[in-house]
Amino acid sequence: MSGLERQGKRTPRAKREQRAFRMVQVGGAAAAVAVVSGILAIIGIGSFGITIVAIIVAVIAAIMFRSTIR
Repeated sequence: MSGLERQGKRTPRAKREQRAFRMVQVGGAAAAVAVVSGILAIIGIGSFGITIVAIIVAVIAAIMFRSTIR
């Protein structure tokens, strides 16, 4: 029975793929929000606050994506 024990704490491939896909979705949506809100802020319709927060979220999602696929 000792041969059935897991070797290490590696996350299953399907779960890693799911997490990577979710990070791509979140990062893409945040990047789109950043671009649109940035354009609106330049025109004068909104503020840069949402743009900055969206950029931060997109960067965090990109970092998490890279750590997931390694």
